[in-house]
Amino acid sequence: MLKTGDRIPNFDLVTDRGERVSPKTLKGARAVLYFYPKDDTPGCTKEACAFRDALPKFDASKVRVYGVSADDAKSHGKFVGKYQLNFPLIADPEHVAINGFGVWVEKSLYGRKYMGIARATFAIDADGKVEQVWDKVKPETHAEEVLAWLAGAAPAASKPVAKKAAPAKKAATKQPAAKTAPAKKTVAKKLPAKKPAKKR
Repeated sequence: MLKTGDRIPNFDLVTDRGERVSPKTLKGARAVLYFYPKDDTPGCTKEACAFRDALPKFDASKVRVYGVSADDAKSHGKFVGKYQLNFPLIADPEHVAINGFGVWVEKSLYGRKYMGIARATFAIDADGKVEQVWDKVKPETHAEEVLAWLAGAAPAASKPVAKKAAPAKKAATKQPAAKTAPAKKTVAKKLPAKKPAKKR
């Protein structure tokens, strides 16, 4: 399974809307690709409806949402129509993206092991690199979990570059003040008292 920082694999697949999706078409905007096992099954329906209800918030964040499974475009179309899904579903019957993202895994049910699609989600940045991976997903609450992460994660392209702090200016050293000689105290000299003149 791809990890954070990995570049997404090459694929060229069609959606239920007839649109083609590839790394080239995804470039330039952030996207969320969530992989799910099968159309119109209980857990997958809950997850799809949760993304449907939360889509206005994804739109406000300028993040595109795509669901991906091995179902064909016709199956996707029925699934979309039945639950009025408002985002595209990518058909991958040949497991091109499924294998590329590493979500075709061994599963176990009641002791029986089999191969299937892991319920996993990938947040992809505008340059085609994986920003975040969720490989343990609760269908009912996962859309809100992704939104909460998006709210706290700044896009890679807009992360502020830390500016180096300008070196502090050295304070001008004050020259010691010149010492002034203490003022000399002037002592007033007492004149001798005049003797009184003798009477003749």
